[in-house]
Amino acid sequence: MNLYRIENLPQDKELVEQLIPDRGIRIERIISSGHASPEDFWYNQERDEWVALLQGQAELSWRDGRQLTMQAGDWVFIPAGEEHRVEWTSEEPPCIWLAVHGDMS
Repeated sequence: MNLYRIENLPQDKELVEQLIPDRGIRIERIISSGHASPEDFWYNQERDEWVALLQGQAELSWRDGRQLTMQAGDWVFIPAGEEHRVEWTSEEPPCIWLAVHGDMS
């Protein structure tokens, strides 16, 4: 397995791959290429999320008005219940995310 290898990328949605079985901690690789959250949609997750952008550029926003433009190598911690969304992701290169979900408090 190679985190940077991209094969069979669907054009209409993000590719989400669970890298290990979920036993309280879920680790995913997410590939985004020009994707964004649907209008008026906010993620409100039950578990904390630590996410790193390994490749590409993206912008996240929070319901409270905060915004974060991310470059390759940037990471962010999003506590459970904190409403957020993806505003945009780069197409070239596509975004490669590494996300860890769990109780990290």
